[in-house]
Amino acid sequence: MVRRLGAFVSAAFAAVLVVGLASPASAESGWWVPTNPQAVDSEVNITGEPHRGTNSEGEVVGFIDAHTHMFMDLGMGGNAVCGSTYSTKGIADALQDCKNHGTSLLENITNTSGKGIADKHDTTGWPTFKDWPHHASLTHQQMYYKWVERAWRGGQRIMVNDMVSNPALCPIIGIVAGPNKYNCNDMDTVRRQIQATYDLQTFIDNQYGGAGKGWYRVVKTPAEARQVIEAGKLAVVLGVEVSEPFGCKQTLGIANCSKSDIDKGLDEMKAKGVTSMFLCHKFDNALCGVRYDGGTTGVIVNVGQFLTTGQWWDAKQCKEGEVADHTVEGGILPDELTQITSLPAILPLYPKGPHCNPKGLTDLGEYALRGMIKRGMIVELDHMSAKAADRALDILEAEGYPGAVTSHSWMATEYQDRLFALGGFGASYGNGAETFVGDWNKAKPLLDKYNVGYGYGTDMNGFGGTPGKPSAAAQVTYPFTTANGNSTVNKQVTGERVWNFNNDGVAHYGMIPDWIESIRKVGGQSVIDDLNQGSESYLKTWAATTSWVKGENLARSGVATALRYETNPFYNYKPKQAIDGSTKTRYASGWNDHEWLQVDLGSTRQVSKVTIEWESAYGKDYEIQTSHDGVNWTTVSTQTNRKGGLDVIRTGNASGRYVRWVGVKRGTKYGYSIKEFGIYS
Repeated sequence: MVRRLGAFVSAAFAAVLVVGLASPASAESGWWVPTNPQAVDSEVNITGEPHRGTNSEGEVVGFIDAHTHMFMDLGMGGNAVCGSTYSTKGIADALQDCKNHGTSLLENITNTSGKGIADKHDTTGWPTFKDWPHHASLTHQQMYYKWVERAWRGGQRIMVNDMVSNPALCPIIGIVAGPNKYNCNDMDTVRRQIQATYDLQTFIDNQYGGAGKGWYRVVKTPAEARQVIEAGKLAVVLGVEVSEPFGCKQTLGIANCSKSDIDKGLDEMKAKGVTSMFLCHKFDNALCGVRYDGGTTGVIVNVGQFLTTGQWWDAKQCKEGEVADHTVEGGILPDELTQITSLPAILPLYPKGPHCNPKGLTDLGEYALRGMIKRGMIVELDHMSAKAADRALDILEAEGYPGAVTSHSWMATEYQDRLFALGGFGASYGNGAETFVGDWNKAKPLLDKYNVGYGYGTDMNGFGGTPGKPSAAAQVTYPFTTANGNSTVNKQVTGERVWNFNNDGVAHYGMIPDWIESIRKVGGQSVIDDLNQGSESYLKTWAATTSWVKGENLARSGVATALRYETNPFYNYKPKQAIDGSTKTRYASGWNDHEWLQVDLGSTRQVSKVTIEWESAYGKDYEIQTSHDGVNWTTVSTQTNRKGGLDVIRTGNASGRYVRWVGVKRGTKYGYSIKEFGIYS
């Protein structure tokens, strides 16, 4: 939920300142056809049995949307998105516009077609849908359940449903389109949307004969998901994407949550079936810094940052070798924002880009990350600042933990290789066919290197925007056959409205099969093959995550010695403090380049990985050596131009009783200072 968020906030701030048709009976019969459907509803317009089972290699086949917001209508106070995902009273009740929405400042400012501020739109939903849903409208429901059913029938087999809200926008929407129906607490919103997801599952089950019989299946484990997909149904994974998880906002740099809050929150989410989470979203919080929004959107989101935290983004010019975040704009605020009470008229003056967020993963953020690892949850790296994502990957690599994803193109591409090497999963934002295929082409060498599939993250209902009318090369021909060859796709019909992808683009979620066909027209069968492998790759990442077991740190039972160590009248920084399991203690060497620290493991052991958690005085260049007798040493890894933090060194199939770190060049004028030295077989 990101791309049009700035315009959304701008609209909200500006508003503060200006204070009977029947569905045709299905000609099909089979397990995929409801036995007790609503009397009047949207059509699916795909015929043929959904594919089931596995391929010849025993793998599931199907697409994955790794990032959606199916219940945004229940977020941000309940007035951000007009129309519901479903209603027990029927489609006419579900798909109706918000009250007083005909001339909506919020709709007009956020509409991607460039509407005038006083423009009107037809508020009639069912059955005519003259003006909405529409690819350019970000304030109308795009994920009505029958449209999601069409995406499933078109070959999608996994959908990650992220619970979402925003604490800066919610109270303002209460003024823009209020009063709010719900409170603005992020975690209350998450609970409400999770319950709605389970309620929808029951609603669909009742159309198919009872519990467990519907096509929409909320899954809590990779084994459950695999079983659902093999049965030909849609596996729905629960995720969380909010700015203040567990109440972890910050005010003037002070955290508003504790480790106890984090543990309680993670336990609650796990118990409710949540699989994946973002630790931060749009604003720096008590857990991590964010990857900035650029351009005008960034200006507006920066205002939200100030209003919610009391601080502007602290963007710095990136140093050589640093991975950049998006470049932030400073200067004079837009006119519509200058009258907001207590808001300065001028943004900070930022240095020339590229910009890096100096805020990374906080101590509480590391605690939360390790809490997710402990509970077998998937870590969403998107929206973390480059510094935070780098540190998160360091920790994941040190632990050998594969549970990490980039779900909609917000992680810096420089980290893709590290993500896939871990065993993580990647998906690209659901842009138009040419852009999507271009992103896939860039990722293709890594997909082949690690033999993994690919996903898409549509960010549907999330103010990110969906593809509009396609180019001539990307147009589809109706009817067409789905990628698996089982089903035939015709134009989508809801009530009196017929949607044609060639004119309407992705107006709602039911147009996903048409969009996939458009991608095939542009990118060929190869991109479809990788997308069809997406669900299997995600399940492998998830399965490896839940089966992960923390490796034994051999150093913990060893004996540490060093060439020399720092001492003073108050404290000794002895070698044993590098292997005591605590990052609150440390070993400190003499103030020379050529120092060493070694650990006697007691017997010869295989050594495949060494980790070094540095204090601020780090090693820029150094070697890792092993020995069987403590006299004759073999260099198993040479490290150069390291930056400190947490180093993870792969040593292949090395072995030895003794493992030694040998300093070559210091990174500072001081000695070397190691919080923790880890050795793993």
